[in-house]
Amino acid sequence: MRYPQVKKLSSPAELRDRLAELGLDLPVDDELDPAGALAQPLAIADGSAGTLEVPNRFAVLPMEGWDGTDDGRPTDLVRRRWGRFASSGCGLVWGEATAIRPDGRANPNQLVIGPDTVDDLAALRGLLDPAQVAGMQLTHSGRWSRPDGTPAPRTADAHPILDARLGIDGSAAFSDDELDELAEQYVDAAVLAEQAGFDFVDVKHCHGYLLHELLGAVDRPGRYGGDLEGRTRFLRTVVAGIRDRAPGLAVAVRLSVFDLLPYTAGPGGVGVPDGEGPYRRAFGGDGTGAGIDLAETHAFCDLLVELGIGLLSTTAGSPYYNPHIQRPAYFPPSDGYQPPEDPLVGVARQAA
Repeated sequence: MRYPQVKKLSSPAELRDRLAELGLDLPVDDELDPAGALAQPLAIADGSAGTLEVPNRFAVLPMEGWDGTDDGRPTDLVRRRWGRFASSGCGLVWGEATAIRPDGRANPNQLVIGPDTVDDLAALRGLLDPAQVAGMQLTHSGRWSRPDGTPAPRTADAHPILDARLGIDGSAAFSDDELDELAEQYVDAAVLAEQAGFDFVDVKHCHGYLLHELLGAVDRPGRYGGDLEGRTRFLRTVVAGIRDRAPGLAVAVRLSVFDLLPYTAGPGGVGVPDGEGPYRRAFGGDGTGAGIDLAETHAFCDLLVELGIGLLSTTAGSPYYNPHIQRPAYFPPSDGYQPPEDPLVGVARQAA
């Protein structure tokens, strides 16, 4: 299915016309005011670290290059990228996903934070302007772990669709005791991030990785599943540990605010839902697998306020099982499917 490409629209007016054709309410500016809102400073309050003074509102958001060394250190490619972050003039650099232990990498060349790599990561932070606020995204890739290039999934809970795709069963799930240990390792990583000079850490809850999957683990027994209190226990434990051991370090969260059923290629290669509702495990979903209900998302944000977290980055879905939700695009990933909707619809869905 073909849709008009934004790059072929010759003016903001043509883009507005296309949005109107689609029935989308998505504001468009004719030009960027150099002295406008994005150029203004921003103060972000944290419950323990105080106030982060961001010099402007332009930001680099986390996107790993998967171009580190085999043992998780930066390479020249990583350093060049971060040097360009510095020269961009942006006020906030939300650093790329960094695994808190080697088996949690989504790629053999993903960065890892540990005692052996902390000095290398400190040098990476040193490439930025001291005035730029810099964060490190802490992650365990969970179901999508591939530390040596082959799948090595560890999950939050059994999943009727994704387990079948990966050829695994419920034995891949972390036990409560293992999650207790993992929470301590997140705190250890945060302490190292502070030592490396980072201003904040992101306890990543998005894109189908472990902690995002945990938010949807409504059927998981034990301390880390079931109701929202159980599904947020890991976050609350990690934040408490960071406040205790690294009180000068701010905490942030990147969150998939809603999710839908996994998709697969259907007739003509166009994406279709891989199953049907009811589907209760989509955090921010309405239980059908096809709709959005942000009640739990709002409750989660209320929890962030309660925990003193003032920095939230929003996204949606997952690149692994519904990429048109997570990153609306005209051209699919190599292992994906053709978009089932005009990508502008997906942009407006996230913007709303």
